[in-house]
Amino acid sequence: MASLGGLSFGVRSQVGDGASDGVDNGFCTLTEYVGKGGINVGDDLVVLLDHIQYACKRIAALVASPFNSSLGKQTNLASGSGSGRDAPKPLDIVSNEIILSSLRSSGKVAVMASEEDDAPIWLTDDGPFVVVTDPLDGSRNIDASIPTGTIFGIYNRLVELDHLPKEEKAMLNSLQNGARLVAAGYVLYSSATILCSSFGSGIHAFTLDHSTGDFILTHPTIKIPPRGQIYSVNDARYFDWPEGLRRYIDTVRQGKGRYPKKYSARYICSLVADFHRTLMYGGVAMNPRDHLRIVYEGNPLSFLVEQAGGRGSDGKSRILSIQPVKLHQRLPLFLGSLEDMEELESYGDVRQKVNPGYEV
Repeated sequence: MASLGGLSFGVRSQVGDGASDGVDNGFCTLTEYVGKGGINVGDDLVVLLDHIQYACKRIAALVASPFNSSLGKQTNLASGSGSGRDAPKPLDIVSNEIILSSLRSSGKVAVMASEEDDAPIWLTDDGPFVVVTDPLDGSRNIDASIPTGTIFGIYNRLVELDHLPKEEKAMLNSLQNGARLVAAGYVLYSSATILCSSFGSGIHAFTLDHSTGDFILTHPTIKIPPRGQIYSVNDARYFDWPEGLRRYIDTVRQGKGRYPKKYSARYICSLVADFHRTLMYGGVAMNPRDHLRIVYEGNPLSFLVEQAGGRGSDGKSRILSIQPVKLHQRLPLFLGSLEDMEELESYGDVRQKVNPGYEV
């Protein structure tokens, strides 16, 4: 059997404790894994995940299309909440529309909140779930064939808010604390298309088999190494960093930290790709500026890294303990191995508060 990352494509589905989940055909698809033959997350969530994976297959095809370059140059189509460097590109908009259409078709989503929209969208009164998403993270890099991704988080609808006006309850449902996530995941569009997800009991990765159209379980029960040897950050901004962050980076790359080996820098400038590598190999992926959004990026990825045994932080506090107060609220984001994160935070002053000569 073919292998990926040292794991056989013929992985039999296993629950975290090693017990068989009942799927015995030699391969386990995402739908089988989350369904009654696997961990059985419930029919409603299975239906929703089926629609999410369908949307991401369409986005994967869009990203790989030979026509996406010309689409990306049609900047007059751009609209939405971003501006400057974050101004939505047409590919972002198309991806957003693909996800919205799939969520609406599922009948299981009350509210969708997207990085590309100014306000949450109320879809159906009786949908049991709320979905937050960054539809196409890293789309600025597509012309260079650099990996991109989709990030999503799933909450239960707050039924106690059902009596409120639609706009108000849509907003409040979207601003739930990250600790309330029912599930979260990302899809990495790269040499392989990988859907990595958690339902609150570990984290698992599924690789798209283009011959069948199925996401196949290839990385069951991922555990981030307790310490890595890689840091991921745009260190061209080194001289804008606070003193604590400069000391931390200087220390670990000289091999003078708590781990007596020299760290290497690896930075893709695609959050999903940098995070995925960190999850696999350990270390820290970070953006010390108030740049990344807690609702669409910080909470889902922190949920995932914690499920893998790591930590998500704003440089001082656990991300999942922070209550969002604005839909597009930004914050610094540090994600990685537990021991690396503890060492990083011990330096105290690691959050960049100034941003000279750089347009947000």
